[in-house]
Amino acid sequence: MINPAHWRWRGRLVLAFGLGVLLAQALAPLHVVLTVPMALGGVFVLFTRAETMRRAAWIGWIFGVGYFGAGLSWIVEPFQVDPDRHAWMAPFALVFLAGGLSLFWAVAFGLAARTGGQGWGAVLALTVWMSMAEFARAYVLTGLPWAAFGQFWIDTPAAQVLQWIGPQGLAVLTVFAGLSVGLAARPGVRLLGRALALLPAMLGVALALALPEPSAFATGEKVVRLVQPNAPQDQKWDPAYRDLFFSRQMGFTAAEGELGQPDLIVWPETAVPVMMEHSGSVFDRIALQAGGAQVILGQQRSDGEKYFNSLAVIDPQGNLIARYDKRHLVPFGEYVPFGDLLARVGIFGFATQMGSGFSPGTDEPIVTLTGFGAVRPLICYEAVFPEEIQSGSQRPDLLVQITNDAWFGTYSGPYQHLVQARMRAIEQGVPMIRAANTGVSAVIDPAGRLVASLALGQAGFVDARVPKPVQATLYSRSGDWPVLGVLLFCLGGLQLLHSRSAHSRRDTIGD
Repeated sequence: MINPAHWRWRGRLVLAFGLGVLLAQALAPLHVVLTVPMALGGVFVLFTRAETMRRAAWIGWIFGVGYFGAGLSWIVEPFQVDPDRHAWMAPFALVFLAGGLSLFWAVAFGLAARTGGQGWGAVLALTVWMSMAEFARAYVLTGLPWAAFGQFWIDTPAAQVLQWIGPQGLAVLTVFAGLSVGLAARPGVRLLGRALALLPAMLGVALALALPEPSAFATGEKVVRLVQPNAPQDQKWDPAYRDLFFSRQMGFTAAEGELGQPDLIVWPETAVPVMMEHSGSVFDRIALQAGGAQVILGQQRSDGEKYFNSLAVIDPQGNLIARYDKRHLVPFGEYVPFGDLLARVGIFGFATQMGSGFSPGTDEPIVTLTGFGAVRPLICYEAVFPEEIQSGSQRPDLLVQITNDAWFGTYSGPYQHLVQARMRAIEQGVPMIRAANTGVSAVIDPAGRLVASLALGQAGFVDARVPKPVQATLYSRSGDWPVLGVLLFCLGGLQLLHSRSAHSRRDTIGD
């Protein structure tokens, strides 16, 4: 016999999955922000119809699987670089990544069902618990804040809120406004109640529209050149091609530009196919082509049995004057837990073939460049983490990201990575220069706007004058602590109300 209630429950799960996929359309490259209130409002309605904590958790998990499965679908791309060895892992990687990240949301939905009650109480409870889940996702087990809610707004005035409350604060506002739309959509709500429920979303839209467009930032006289060789990952280290890509970078370095001789030339991550400790003559050749400019480039290096993904700074004479070793490595990409053991059965990190992979750097993450001041280097994945910027001993004057986004394919991954680089510039009030192997290379101003860029999949170079930083932003001084404090305060209030409600119910039963 068909159980109608059972089929209705399955239908809710299918709908939750679909709403997660819908929400992912607000991420790059589409940025359809209209999907945000539709998806969050819809899942709130499903949440309020969950009869138990367990069912609420299932709604949250399935919603997350749809969102992360669609939003992080680029994760299958690294497995296609060497398909004979790795292609079979691609579906497992996507399923386990989406399912694992969704566990944070499952816990949030379950706990919100326990503490939230109905109406605005449910909105507040789910907002707070989802926001706490996003905090956990950003920090636990090295963190993965990719596809965070603040990324939806990068091309809108709302992105400027990042300079005050950061990505976590913007995410809280996004979730609260979106869930409130769901409260307005619930059956039986009176007209005034619907209007009040829509008020947070309407105020958010009004605030975003009212924020003035940031004015043009002052630019210095210093010129930077970004070099983009466009080396596909399956050819990058192939002996038949690697000299071609190196020569291409050398040619772009020596080329004449419209702004005259650049003061700084930046090559992307792992741009030089020689270990750093053996690069004396290579640095001399690069310096000769640079014509008096300082050069930043990505390179691997070794120190005994340790290997590092590094950034080198060479002066106009070809001397290595500064070095930065990547500190925040990509799990299962640049290192594998118990890698030496797993290497015996053929499991390596994708970006290295050295057993357990790269080692994290430990040096001071600020280098000083003549004419540019304090520079905070970021290698690829490190630009995903706002706290990485604040880990140095001083506020930087310039952010420099070198990356190899060839790993991420040609659809969503590189564009989502670029969005996060733009967010870091807004949060800190500091310009960023970004050199990417296959793109998108860009000079980004402190408002997150692209001053100059090279399109994805294009080989070439671009010159631009570097914008000046602005005064330290509120977020650059406070970080995520104020937002976390507000959420913890709200959690305490929710728990107190829940305890009082439970006590009142026991007293009623006792009477």
